[in-house]
Amino acid sequence: MNKKQFLLQLQAVNLIAVDLHLFLDTHPDNKEALNDYEKVSKQYQSLKQQYEQQFGPLVSFGYSSSVEHYKWVDEPWPWQNK
Repeated sequence: MNKKQFLLQLQAVNLIAVDLHLFLDTHPDNKEALNDYEKVSKQYQSLKQQYEQQFGPLVSFGYSSSVEHYKWVDEPWPWQNK
């Protein structure tokens, strides 16, 4: 996958996770939704990890390690993308 395809896939999986999260707010004991949420969360984390290995950090704080070099500044800023 190229960078744009990765980002679109991450957005799609994130939307599913948010929908399931909202559903679980009102149906906390729904086993099917809980299982689906767990699967989607793992899928998102896997995609995010793959993206960050290929293209660098997805966010500038919290979950992306920058032990050797602050990688966030290596990519164009959002307003510089074409």
